[in-house]
Amino acid sequence: MPDPRVLLLTGKGGVGKSTLAAGTAALAAQRGLRTLVLSTDAAHSLADAYGVPVAAEPTAVADGLWVQQVDAQLRFEQSWAEVQRYLLSVLDVVGVDRVAAEELTVLPGAEEVLALLELHHQARSGRWDLLVVDCAPTAETLRLLALPEALGWYMQRIFPTQRTLLRAFKPVLGRAAGVPMPGDSVLDAVERLHADLRDVRDLLTGPTASVRVVLTPERVVLAEARRAYTMLSLFGYRVDGVVANRVFPGDGADPWRAGWVAAQREVLAEAAASFEGLPLWRSEYRTAEPVGPEELAGLAAEVYGADDPVAPPSGSGPYTVELAEGRAEIGLALPLVARKDVALARNGDELVVTVGSYRRLLTLPAGLARMRIAGARVEDGRLRVRFEERPAQQPGERSGERSGERVT
Repeated sequence: MPDPRVLLLTGKGGVGKSTLAAGTAALAAQRGLRTLVLSTDAAHSLADAYGVPVAAEPTAVADGLWVQQVDAQLRFEQSWAEVQRYLLSVLDVVGVDRVAAEELTVLPGAEEVLALLELHHQARSGRWDLLVVDCAPTAETLRLLALPEALGWYMQRIFPTQRTLLRAFKPVLGRAAGVPMPGDSVLDAVERLHADLRDVRDLLTGPTASVRVVLTPERVVLAEARRAYTMLSLFGYRVDGVVANRVFPGDGADPWRAGWVAAQREVLAEAAASFEGLPLWRSEYRTAEPVGPEELAGLAAEVYGADDPVAPPSGSGPYTVELAEGRAEIGLALPLVARKDVALARNGDELVVTVGSYRRLLTLPAGLARMRIAGARVEDGRLRVRFEERPAQQPGERSGERSGERVT
């Protein structure tokens, strides 16, 4: 079964991404796509945008259009309850109050994480042509989208060893620690959560998924949108376009509005230069807020014009590997950064890429793991790391001496 088209909309809080998400979904439904729109934002503004009550299961709001407010408690019980029961038993032994213990055992960011699991469930259901996701504000979205890969690193490298040791020494550890040790059902629950999040990442970095950034023509908002573009690309997510919302129309009928128009014009020019190669759609400031499927679809039609608002992303994707005899090159989209902004290091079979406060660990294909890094550059918004065969090992040289490399 082919994956449905998945479109995530994100941006700084208050820029109108929920309205644009609701409008994009309504327009797609009018054009014949079976569309579900849901939110990873705890604010849950979609019900207000459509002007209808929304339930924990997909609710029809127009022909071909459904909206869902994820029931985090239900998904939490399905995905985390076994782990929570174990943690509660540990806290009970050490004397933590039951109410406080329940608060302590809630998974941080649980509502957003479980919304991602619901997205995966709906994508695999076969019911939808299009899934539109109203994401949380930018910083939360970046942390959320980085989570599956970070958890995957832990599960692949540390968890198997810990699980083996726990099985071997469980009776001794239990007596020594004085608290119950986790059983197989708890460890299985953690593995299931990891597997589900891994599938979510595969879906969201696949060829049918992309992220759309919403901004308003303000310098602070544009700066955050630029950072989001870079970091989303760093973690392998495709950005397919930018929507500039609340743009003042015309030249301004009075000095106050004329000042706003001039200021926005400068920021929009900067945005066009920053996101060169991506569509930059504009949504004009309206005299009234659009509410309901019809008005929202009309708003989206004006924004996208003749463009297909849900066309699949094009190109090879943010991460590429090119192999040739005795050499190879990894390419990673890193728009809006210079080579001096990127720190690279090699740790065994991993390439460590750091941009600002964000770090990604890229597991190298087997062929590249045996090669050494020959150089790196940032060119046309893309980090390119070259690999070549290692020189023959010299007599007396230990194999581990070349396992760590830092690229300057």
